[in-house]
This record gives sequence, C-alpha cells and structure tokens, in this order.
Amino acid sequence: MEIMEQIIDKLKNSKRVLIASHTNPDGDAVGSLVALGLSLLTLGKEAVLFNESPIPAVYRFLSGVDQVVNRLKEGCIFDTAVVLDCGDLHRVGGAAPIVEHIPVVINIDHHVTNTRFGHFQLIDPEACATAEIIYRLIFAMEIPVTLEIANAIYTGILTDTGSFRFSNTNRRAFEICEKMVSRGVDPYRIAQQVYGTYSLGRIKLLNLALDSIEISKNGKLSMMVVTQQMIRETRARAEDTDGLINYARGIKDVKVAVLIEELNHGRDGKGVGAKNFSPLPYHVSLRSDGSVDVAAIAAAFGGGGHSSAAGFNIGSTLPEIKTKIIGLAEEM
Repeated sequence: MEIMEQIIDKLKNSKRVLIASHTNPDGDAVGSLVALGLSLLTLGKEAVLFNESPIPAVYRFLSGVDQVVNRLKEGCIFDTAVVLDCGDLHRVGGAAPIVEHIPVVINIDHHVTNTRFGHFQLIDPEACATAEIIYRLIFAMEIPVTLEIANAIYTGILTDTGSFRFSNTNRRAFEICEKMVSRGVDPYRIAQQVYGTYSLGRIKLLNLALDSIEISKNGKLSMMVVTQQMIRETRARAEDTDGLINYARGIKDVKVAVLIEELNHGRDGKGVGAKNFSPLPYHVSLRSDGSVDVAAIAAAFGGGGHSSAAGFNIGSTLPEIKTKIIGLAEEM
C-alpha cells in the first residue's frame, strides 16, 4: 500500500484529529491547516486546528481561521495528529511533547531537510508548497473542494511561491490554482487581502530595515537586520517582518540575501528546524537566487529549508553573527 493510501486509511478510521502547523505561520502553514481541517470536518471527524502563534492579520479573511486554537486543553486526547509544513516536530512549539505521544503522527511537508519524524511521512520536496500536497490528499480522499477550502489552498500556493515568482513555482502550482479559481476563488481579492494593505508600523519598520542593509565586498551577499528595538520604535508586529528579506534579495548581483532578526526574549519558534523555548536570540533567514544552496548553509547551523529559502536560529551576539555571515560571501 502506498504512503498516501496508508494516510487516507488512518484518517478515515480516526475519530479525534489534531492538525498543527509551525509557529509564526506563513500563508502555506495557515492555508494547509485550514484546508485539511475543513476537509476532515466534512467527513464528520472531530478536528482540532492548532497553531501556537496568533494567525497573522493578512490571513484572517480565510474561513476556518476562527477555529484555530493556540493552546491545547490539559488532558486532551487525540488518536491521530497531522503535522503540516514542519521540517522538525519542534516547529509546532511547546505542544511538541503532546504531539509526540499521540498514537499516530502523520508528517506532511515539502522541505528537503525534513527530519522524517512521525509514524507516516508524506514528504515531497518537489511540491511548490505543502498546500499542493494537501490538495492531492483531499482529491485522493474524494472530498468536495468548497470555496472555503479552495481559498485556503490558493493562498498557501500563492504565498509560498512568492506570487509565482520563486524557483519552487512549478506547473502544478498553476494547474491547482486554476482549479481553485474554477471553484470560485477570486485572485484579485486574495491578492488584496495578502499584499494590498500594510500597517503603518510595517512601512516604518521597512524604512529602518532598508537602512540597515550591508553588502559584502564581492557584492554577492546582502544583509539586513531587524531588532526588537526597531519593532518597538515603529510599533510594528512580529508578522510585519515577513517578506522584508525580498528587498535585500532584489539588489543587483546579489546571490544570497540574509535577514538577521532578533527574537523576542529568545523564545520565538521561527525558522525551519528551530528548537522552541531555548535561548536562541536571533533568527537568520536566507534567500538565494538559485545559484547557492542555502539549505546546506542553514543545516550547518542546525536549521534547514529549501535550496533557495532556508533559515536557522542562533545564540550569539549581533556582531559575531554578522562576521559569520560575511564570511559566507568569500566562498561564493
């Protein structure tokens, strides 16, 4: 029996399912969580949607987001857990020990650095997003794709491909999104929700972040910094840092862009492979133009991700981190 069939069999025979995605969720984590959650509810399953972090405001338009909880009740019992878009189980945050003890843990992800945790692993690094894999799972389970599910899947793919600009954009991304549009998805509306409106805090934070950009001597690496002081000064939210790194990546001749982000008291779970609740005061995001495998760089620091987008957490001082990052440019 193929892994997809095994997972479908487990889900259909489950009664109470915990569905979780990574802390500080992006559009793929939120979209995948909502799409699978709504799908299992149509099968009559008792599904609890969990994310430890608040859902970013730009994704709250999705139907089903209001059902996401950020705390699990003490003594709650599940027969199955589905962990989405997490390269490592610890990416779900403080609930990782609870998930670990659930009888059946299903790991669905598209990160090449996934640690293969859980009892069943549906990992496809060729998928443009975890939402693509969720769509395939829903299709295989013959669950009708409602407009609410379609909006979630479309949002997951749209955001994880950078509006179809990133190197993970594949033919299936367009095929699935076309199907979602045929279900009633309005691309303009979703684009407006996700990209069309910014808080004043984000604009002010962007100004400070742009001012922090440094370029390596060989011009191949750009580095941007966001500190907690900058966030407080601009009254920005944690989610307002999303996408800032793309400004550093867009600089001419830059092969790798880096965003060094100071975490809130070192207890933020950001980053693929991050270990939550440990004293790691900085998160480092890496983006490549495709010529450098940043997943390998992140792995060397205990993180992971994709060849063109990866990250890791690190406990060090800002000057020391900058020195290590600049040293990477000499190898390019």
